[in-house]
Amino acid sequence: MRYLSIGHICEDVTPAGKVLGGTVTFTALTARALGWDGTIVTRAKPTLDLSTLSGIDICHLPDEHTTTFENRYTPEGRTQILHAAAGTMRADDIPDAWRNADVVHLAPIAREIDPGIIHGLARTFVGITPQGWMRQWDSRGHISKGPWEGAEDVLRKADAAVMSIEDVQGNWDIIKRWSEIVPVLAVTQGPRGATVFANGRSEQVPAEQVTEVDPTGAGDVFAAAFFINLQRTGDPLYSAALANRLAAVSVTRVGILGVPTADEVREIL
Repeated sequence: MRYLSIGHICEDVTPAGKVLGGTVTFTALTARALGWDGTIVTRAKPTLDLSTLSGIDICHLPDEHTTTFENRYTPEGRTQILHAAAGTMRADDIPDAWRNADVVHLAPIAREIDPGIIHGLARTFVGITPQGWMRQWDSRGHISKGPWEGAEDVLRKADAAVMSIEDVQGNWDIIKRWSEIVPVLAVTQGPRGATVFANGRSEQVPAEQVTEVDPTGAGDVFAAAFFINLQRTGDPLYSAALANRLAAVSVTRVGILGVPTADEVREIL
C-alpha cells in the first residue's frame, strides 16, 4: 500500500541547530511505521540532507530555497517565523506512477501547493491537512492566520480532512460549515483529543493523557494514521481513536524522533 505525501520538506530552526521537518516528513515516516510504503513529492535545495528519510521514496524537485521555519513555544501558544520558502507545487510535479497511490495526502505548510492539483486525483483516496493554505506572513516572515481561498472547491474533491482547531482560531462556525462539504472531518484539540464529523454527526474522541515533551508533528502523525485507517476500514471513530494514541506517543519525544516505531504501532493495535 502506497501513501503519497505532497508538500515541502522543511528545515526547522531549533536551539540545537536545523532539523528536518514538515508535514510530509512526519506522515511518510508514520505511514512506514504502519506498514505502508511512504513516498514524498517535494521541492527543496538539491543539497538538502535527506539521510534521515532513508528508505522513503522521494521525488525531490530542485529549488533555489528550502522552506525553513522557526517555532517558538510560549505559554500563550506557538509563534512561527518563515525564513525561506521553496516554490509552488503543481499536478505535473507528481510522477505518473504515483498518481494512483492508495492514499494521497495534500500537505501544504506555506501555501506551496496549487489547489488545482486535487482535480487530477479523482481515482484515489485524497486526504488534506490544509493548515498551510491558512497561513500568511509579513515582510519579516512572522506567520499569522489567513483566509483559505477556494476551501469549498478543495473540500468537495477530498475524501477526508484533518485540521487543528487552532487553524481557525477556535471558530467552530467555520468548522461546522466545512464539515457539511467534506465527507469526513477530524478537528484535533491537543490533549482534549479530536472531534470527528461524519454522516451528519459529530463525536468527541478523547486523547490519552501523557507528559508532553515536544508537540511538533503530533498533528501530522494523527493525520497519517487517521487517513490510512479510514481508507482501510471506513470507520472514522476507530481511525481517530488509533490516531490519538499514536499522536500521544509522538509528543513524548523531540522532533521526528517522536514518530511511533513499528513496534509501538503493533503494541497499540
